[in-house]
Amino acid sequence: MATQASSASVEQRAFGLPGIPALLIWLVLLALTLWLLTAGEQPGLGVLLGGLSFFFLIGFFIVQPNQASVITLFGRYVGTERRNGFFWTNPLTSRKRLSLRIRNFNSERLKVNDAGGNPIEIAAVIVWRVVDTARASFDVEDYAQFVAIQAETALRHLAAQFHYDEQDDSLSGSGAASLRGNPDEVAAALAVELAARLQHAGVEVLEARLSHLAYAPEIAGAMLQRQQAGAILAARRIIVQGAVSMVEMALRQLSEQNIVELDEERKAQMVSNLLVVLTSERGTQPVVNAGSLY
Repeated sequence: MATQASSASVEQRAFGLPGIPALLIWLVLLALTLWLLTAGEQPGLGVLLGGLSFFFLIGFFIVQPNQASVITLFGRYVGTERRNGFFWTNPLTSRKRLSLRIRNFNSERLKVNDAGGNPIEIAAVIVWRVVDTARASFDVEDYAQFVAIQAETALRHLAAQFHYDEQDDSLSGSGAASLRGNPDEVAAALAVELAARLQHAGVEVLEARLSHLAYAPEIAGAMLQRQQAGAILAARRIIVQGAVSMVEMALRQLSEQNIVELDEERKAQMVSNLLVVLTSERGTQPVVNAGSLY
């Protein structure tokens, strides 16, 4: 037999009277009670007014800044008081304080696999706050724990969608952003996914960013060597490009200024020597030929 899913709770404003006028009414009731009891006239009415005064006193409550009071009557939600100050409401109601302040959640370091299957360690810091007190109170068991669990789930799902760095991305050929190379895009994707997951708890995600990102210890050494090799290759590529342009410039100036005439064999030898000098990791020792060029 299929069960019908319960609809989401909707926050509404609760009934609440300003506390100061209600306090004045309570003081009048208290004074009248004391007068009836001390004067000895109609003591039964005095006792009744005394009980009414005590019952009236239960209805007072205070709402602090950036807090709300969720009010229920015999198990039925009757509203939320968000206004700051001193109020009075039905004494039969139950009132639960709920913080609307901005909170930080630092997730634990999770060991997951990225889009390339490499094990990585990842963690995030999430800035959030409650925006719908009805959903936070009645649609989830514990909204703070709900945020923690959903943040971990979203972080695992995010890591599986991105490669760790640009090298993994270039090998896969997908052209997508990487966790290490595109922090803003990754943070935006994490915030969107968290917002979709946490809306059921009445929670708004203000910011979500990665606080820790690293390869897992078992492959960290190998990945470091690969990154170093990639950096060396990139540097050598720049050096070779610069050396080729310098050799081209040298040959062109020698030809334009008619300094020396070189045949193809000598040009090839000169190009070889210049490339060795310009691309060598160590300083070269030139050999000076004091004889004829040919």
